[in-house]
Amino acid sequence: MCHLERLGWSPFFLSQSPETGELRPARIVADWGARFTVALAEGEAQAVARRTAGAAGPPAVGDWVLVRPPCGGGLAVVERVLPRRSALERRAPGGPTRSQVLAANIDVVFVVQGLDGDFNLRRLERTVAAVWASGAEPVVLLNKLDLVADRSALHVAGRVAPGVAVHPVCARDGRGIDVIPGALAPHRTGVLVGSSGAGKSTLLNRLLGSERQATAAVREDDSRGRHTTTARRLFLLPAGGALIDGPGIRELQLWEASDALERTFSDIEALARECRFRDCTHSGEPGCAVMAAVAAGELPPDRLESLHKLQREAAWLERQQDVFARLEEQRRWKIIHKSMRHHPKSS
Repeated sequence: MCHLERLGWSPFFLSQSPETGELRPARIVADWGARFTVALAEGEAQAVARRTAGAAGPPAVGDWVLVRPPCGGGLAVVERVLPRRSALERRAPGGPTRSQVLAANIDVVFVVQGLDGDFNLRRLERTVAAVWASGAEPVVLLNKLDLVADRSALHVAGRVAPGVAVHPVCARDGRGIDVIPGALAPHRTGVLVGSSGAGKSTLLNRLLGSERQATAAVREDDSRGRHTTTARRLFLLPAGGALIDGPGIRELQLWEASDALERTFSDIEALARECRFRDCTHSGEPGCAVMAAVAAGELPPDRLESLHKLQREAAWLERQQDVFARLEEQRRWKIIHKSMRHHPKSS
């Protein structure tokens, strides 16, 4: 089991993995669409997943699974996905009622932004909120120190991500990147999240000591890159721990807010305790301490507007999910009633 322990195997997953005969524990280390790469105790294998393997949807990179090992040079089969400790999710493209798991069983999410045209405070707030909702710890990496002399972005990023560690790094020459293995050793798992061109793959290559992930130059006019990484994949770092890299994400749409917005906007939450009304929405009510802070120049108005925007988005998404749940329940009972009509109970 030593190889699995390096990948993050722990008593939590062992307790979810009863003796199942031929089935073996493994971790999904790459998602190629129709197939996966899984890491077993003896090494990696290609696998397919049964449609019923994951009750909460298809497997994702980082999932611990039970597989039927390959036989005679064939493919391994993922029979069951073990319960997750955490999952970084977003609203799946194309509809408001499905989530897409970007990475599972992660401890740290490294939010990467470039200190060039890629730096965006509103996107940083949104991403940090999604990370808090995942159950993992956010760490902000401001990359491309070699391109800027002004370090004011470090202070500004700290203000919009209170309680979150913010580190300046340079993937090109390696400055500051030791914070990544330091946060992961010895058996923790992290994931790099950021837009194309932010430098995620360059960071990973620097940590691995070889060009394992393709990289490309960014456009000079807007600092955006093109997708050079086409699949999510988990890598073991030489210093210990595992790191997941994947395609760039320009915007991480919320799937579940829970208390994530309160943690992301903890500065506003602290001010709100002084509001006259406990249910103050900070939208013009009398005695609003938050609006008073905005008027006094103590709280940037765009930060409050960002909170309102994310609250509206979370409320809309919750309503859509409720509608979908009711429709699914109606469909389920329709199928049951139809089956009862065709198969009446015998007397």
